[in-house]
Amino acid sequence: MKTFMDILAWQKGYELTLLIYKHTATFPRHEEFGLRSELRRAAVSYISNIAEGFNKQSLKEALHFYNRSQESLEEMKCQTMLCHDLKYLDREKFKTISQLSDECGKLINGWIKSQRYLLTTAVR
Repeated sequence: MKTFMDILAWQKGYELTLLIYKHTATFPRHEEFGLRSELRRAAVSYISNIAEGFNKQSLKEALHFYNRSQESLEEMKCQTMLCHDLKYLDREKFKTISQLSDECGKLINGWIKSQRYLLTTAVR
């Protein structure tokens, strides 16, 4: 892989981030600095941490950022549930975001496992 953009977890996360920006554009005005901002921040954090981790000098350092990416994804899932329950996201938008979030979760988990494997084999 030559760039962070080659990582499938980043590619799907980028798609998810664009979707979140699109769907949060219709949130109530009073959520401008609340859930809209928080959800967008978590989405950007997910892809940004993958990008930052990719350029770290050591795999151990990189894994730290990939784990932070996972944490941001969990934040997004929680905030998305809240947005749905507050009726800011209809059922279809919530379902689409949830499915893509789950896919991102599987992909980042797989990426982290592959990087841990590289780390353990490099130590031997």
